[in-house]
Amino acid sequence: MISDGMADALRSLRLGGGDPALVCVRALGVEGVALSLLVGEDRAAEPLWCRPGPSERFEELQFTLGEGPGPDAVRTGLTVLEPDLRRVHPGRWPVLLPLAREMGVQGVGCFPLGVGAIRVGVLTVLCDEDRRLSEQQCADATALAAALTGAFLNVEQRGGASGVGNVSGLGMVLQWPSGLHRAVVHQATGMISVQLGVPMDVALLRLRAHAYGSERPLGEVAEDVVARRLRFNDDFDDDKSGLYSPDGGKG
Repeated sequence: MISDGMADALRSLRLGGGDPALVCVRALGVEGVALSLLVGEDRAAEPLWCRPGPSERFEELQFTLGEGPGPDAVRTGLTVLEPDLRRVHPGRWPVLLPLAREMGVQGVGCFPLGVGAIRVGVLTVLCDEDRRLSEQQCADATALAAALTGAFLNVEQRGGASGVGNVSGLGMVLQWPSGLHRAVVHQATGMISVQLGVPMDVALLRLRAHAYGSERPLGEVAEDVVARRLRFNDDFDDDKSGLYSPDGGKG
């Protein structure tokens, strides 16, 4: 059974008032909440709600590295709960774990949005060292994810990318994103694929490797590639990233 706070939050979302991320943070009593949807042909995770602070940085970190509880929840369709990241085996998310702890993220819960094999997105809940997810918070987050799933599946059935959804029985009105916030990453990946003659997934790995190695957000590196300030090559001995500043080269 959901709490009174979550019932109020669902009513607020139904009416479309206020910052949805803030509404959910308050209802759940957690450090942060983020909602990402899977859009485009490659079903890439695009942020829709994100509470500024740790949630925003954690979502960017997962996207840059391509590892973490969010990608795992999307891939498996199962909820991923890790109340204490210090107890997670280092080999599970080897790069993400130490960086997440540096951010002050103590616990994470990722609740997939979907039905059966259908994936819509993922709801990520963060806790700091003073607050861990209780059974009630997990129940509330699961109910929220289910309500959001219904809303966005309804949007897709009604024509997708530019409409609003009304989830049966709840009347929840939610806006589907009109475009890709991370379109530059997809464009840069395509350019790198051509430059190196490699598949798109390999090109994305190279892009992520450079972003991690240079300690820069993935989006910033992608912008440099698209603007032709950076170009990938096959010689990793040139520098650690396999990138160089082009002199007007094509590509």
